[in-house]
Amino acid sequence: MRARIYKPAKTAMQSGTAKTHEWVLEFAQTSAREVDPLMGWTSSSDTQTQVRLTFDSKKEALDYAHDHDIDAVVQEPKPRKMNIRPRGYGENFATDRRGVWTH
Repeated sequence: MRARIYKPAKTAMQSGTAKTHEWVLEFAQTSAREVDPLMGWTSSSDTQTQVRLTFDSKKEALDYAHDHDIDAVVQEPKPRKMNIRPRGYGENFATDRRGVWTH
């Protein structure tokens, strides 16, 4: 059984870092997906791809994989660039703004 252990990246929708502090263990797909001829839905007989386990640390994820004889590959997270403005968009509506904000 193969799996990968990684730390999820932040979503592109907002600048927050929610759901990026845990490590995830996901199983690799072992069988091909098939298209249902009647409805056109894709399906698979492999239910392990639906399993997604979260851990507080990389060591916990590796220990779990070792204890359950799972061949796991670790993908290290890329460091985040810290070029975030201190106030950002909310600064446009601040009461202590220096100049007048108009379109």
